[in-house]
Amino acid sequence: MQPQMMGGIIQVNIPDKATLQSSYMPFVQGGGLFVPTKQAVKMGQEVFVLATLPEQSQKIPLTGKVIWISHKQTHFKPQGFAIQLAGEKGVYYKNEAEKLLAGSKGLDRPSYTM
Repeated sequence: MQPQMMGGIIQVNIPDKATLQSSYMPFVQGGGLFVPTKQAVKMGQEVFVLATLPEQSQKIPLTGKVIWISHKQTHFKPQGFAIQLAGEKGVYYKNEAEKLLAGSKGLDRPSYTM
């Protein structure tokens, strides 16, 4: 799941359910998504991300505020930030992610954030 920068837009490919499970933040109001990147951001900053869902090639345009920052990579957690999903596309992404993750072990799931 290496994000790519294209003119200030971060693209992130979520290739499988395990990556989605580690990246998606259901405990955030409206849903949240971790984006692995070395790009510097600030808490509360509005960002634009193009993200995919597992087994889909469609890029979903997401906007949101930065709510989490991992300044450096640790053993199992990559450097990056998380956004709180916003808008119509954020609701769509949240709903689709939760459908894909339905029935997954919530408590034992590895997370890139908490």
